[in-house]
Amino acid sequence: MATIPSLPSRDDVLRMARNTTDITGQLLDTAGNITRIAINTFDPRDGSGSEALRVLRETTAELAEASESPQAQEAFYRIVDTLMRLGTSGAPLAVHPVSEPAQALLAALGDSLLPVLDAVEPAVEEFAAALGDLVEAASPLLPAAAGLAAGALLALTPVIRAAADVLEESNPELRRIADALTAALAPLLPLQVALAERAAAAGANVVRTTLAPLADLTEAAAATTKAARPVLVAGEELLVFGLEHLQPLLMTSASRAGRFARAAAVRVSAAVSPAAERGVVVAVTPV
Repeated sequence: MATIPSLPSRDDVLRMARNTTDITGQLLDTAGNITRIAINTFDPRDGSGSEALRVLRETTAELAEASESPQAQEAFYRIVDTLMRLGTSGAPLAVHPVSEPAQALLAALGDSLLPVLDAVEPAVEEFAAALGDLVEAASPLLPAAAGLAAGALLALTPVIRAAADVLEESNPELRRIADALTAALAPLLPLQVALAERAAAAGANVVRTTLAPLADLTEAAAATTKAARPVLVAGEELLVFGLEHLQPLLMTSASRAGRFARAAAVRVSAAVSPAAERGVVVAVTPV
């Protein structure tokens, strides 16, 4: 008889509510950052926003004009026809006997990958949390990065257009190059296949002969590491102890270097700057 699962405790409910609230807050912060990026990128008061909108409108108009041509419509029809043929011819493969080995392979891969995924799940969660904190901490830099990306795209647009024009003008030469490469490489393909088969056989033999010594070496290295573990731990503790005692000295040295640099900068600026009017020094003596 199946047992009735226990209800979640109050701590579990509070933890789930807290996690849901944190995730919602992060999503809202992300949405706010994306909104600010969009506003800063397409701000009409800035030149980059209006320029980006102009380029986007021109690109959209060119795409619409290109898609209206008979050649584009015929290409679209061919793509749809090809996809329909692939779907019609590929549907019987799901029930074909040849699909059984593939299904067995997928099942074996899934069964072997599940323990790996279970083992790395905590590390992945910790990494995702650290990455989220990093993104949240670097959120003030995102608008500047978006502006730089927009500027880079605008700067690359003329280069891409010039390259497209050059390639379009050099279409016959490109076809000649492609034909020459095809004619030169086609006779080499059977030789490459034979060499690949020989290399695969030799590699398999090398792997078979080296696995046993590699296993022995790994066991010896593991035993050595296990035996030397106290020495490694003592060395790490000594290194950390040295860094802890070296930290105040480094901070003091950095502070002194900063003061020396500031004093040197003041002296250099005073020596380089033009001489100002000498002030009048008034000495006050008690009566």
